[in-house]
Amino acid sequence: MSIKQNLNKILSTLPQEVALVAVTKTKPISDIMEAYNAGQRVFGENKIQEMVEKYEQLPKDIEWHMIGHVQRNKVKYMASFVSLIHGIDNFKLLKEINKQAEKHHRIIDCLLQIKIASEDSKFGMTTQEASNILRSEEFSGLKHINITGVMGMATFTDDKAQVKKEFQLLKHTFNELKTISTNNCELKTISMGMSDDYHLAIDCGSTMIRVGSSIFGERNYST
Repeated sequence: MSIKQNLNKILSTLPQEVALVAVTKTKPISDIMEAYNAGQRVFGENKIQEMVEKYEQLPKDIEWHMIGHVQRNKVKYMASFVSLIHGIDNFKLLKEINKQAEKHHRIIDCLLQIKIASEDSKFGMTTQEASNILRSEEFSGLKHINITGVMGMATFTDDKAQVKKEFQLLKHTFNELKTISTNNCELKTISMGMSDDYHLAIDCGSTMIRVGSSIFGERNYST
């Protein structure tokens, strides 16, 4: 099936309140344009450098989401255009994003990455750490960021019961943190679910899924 057909097939099954981020890491401009021409406007990248290169070559009405782990020293490269940063896993990173956003007179939307997986390789903070940040005086002083939700990555496993439990944990965390309302924090997004498990994620309350291979085919890492 073509990229357009894959995209339409996924979109036809999504509830109205669930947003689709088309994950384009390692994919060429031609593939992204095929999805763009089919109506997709929200694209996600794992590496800032790759996102910057694609941003420069592609239509400017694309919403770019940074969905990978973010290094503080690279925030400046995307601060002028990124729409949403998914992987906020510490306060120092938030401060850097705030600083760079201010230079561009922008407010950048961010999601707090919560560690829900059992794997050590996954980044993220605990519910308590996230709560402490949102309730802190220092956080309320950040005028150029806006926390709009949470993000999580489930364990890479075929055990659906475990994945479901982890997704439910993220939904529970979202509900807990949602009670905290500040000038720069209003939670509405739960970003969880990828090509293999997004149906389960939606059942567990996801409002944003990150799908790559089901749209563009398997990734080729050899290039």
